[in-house]
Amino acid sequence: MLDVITLGETMVLMSPTTGGSLKYANSFNKQIGGAESNFAIGIIRLGHSSGWISKVGNDPFGEYLLSFIRGEGVDVSKVKIDNQAQTAIYFKEFHELKDPTVYYYRAGLAASRMEPEDLDEDYISKAKILHLTGITPALSESAKKTIYRAIEIAKKHNVMVSFDPNIRRKLWKDEECRQVLLDLITKADIVLPGISECEFLFGESNPERACTRLLSMGPKIVAIKLGKDGCIVADKNSSQRVKGMVIEKVVDSIGAGDGFDAGFITGILNNWDIEKCGKLANDVGGFVTTVRGDIEGLPTLSEIKEFRGELNVIDR
Repeated sequence: MLDVITLGETMVLMSPTTGGSLKYANSFNKQIGGAESNFAIGIIRLGHSSGWISKVGNDPFGEYLLSFIRGEGVDVSKVKIDNQAQTAIYFKEFHELKDPTVYYYRAGLAASRMEPEDLDEDYISKAKILHLTGITPALSESAKKTIYRAIEIAKKHNVMVSFDPNIRRKLWKDEECRQVLLDLITKADIVLPGISECEFLFGESNPERACTRLLSMGPKIVAIKLGKDGCIVADKNSSQRVKGMVIEKVVDSIGAGDGFDAGFITGILNNWDIEKCGKLANDVGGFVTTVRGDIEGLPTLSEIKEFRGELNVIDR
């Protein structure tokens, strides 16, 4: 039995070794990036087990993704190889004064060809939590159907569903995005949006009122990301803000939300109260921003304890 199973696309990330416009970049580091695999790796580093379901192309990039993610300890036994489509790729562009710009090359590629029939009901039924994001249903109609089928399986077997809207407006029209994501929220037990996503989805920028609105839709637990201000966590009994980690210099913000999700769900798996879950989520998300790459900055619990001053480490 795995603690968490997640489902979604992972791409090869090409990260320039210099800042500024990609027009002038001549050398790149090859890395990986994908909300769900970022999350799955985060869960492993925090001491739990995870599995990742997807499709990759029958190409060297697909082989690289499988090898890397497997090497991090994530179960990839249910990832399928697509002989008809290639593995997706994306590029980051770094600027000192703003978040990285991202350029995707993913349309019609392997992960977008996921279908409900690709899912193994027995595999999902044995997990404690199924974690999904709003990226996958935006990839294609078949990927959207796959998400709904995964939720159907989870509900049938009393597997808790965690959902991060993780909105990608470049992938679909706003109207469809709102309609689908709001519907998926009603089917989730835990919802993990950012406050800007709440404003986009239902016009609410006040964190407390956003929590109330989300809880009224069906989820049992809500954790809203507030950036440098931390998060607000809520259930039917309480709502409270949790201060965030102070990061003096953000190197790369992409992947921080996935780290937040991994931290929060780790707390849930540990049977912590939601405030303690929120604290770990904040710290993991903040830690991720200190390193270039989507997964390179994901910390272990020991690293979090060291940062908090709870663990004395002798450096030399």
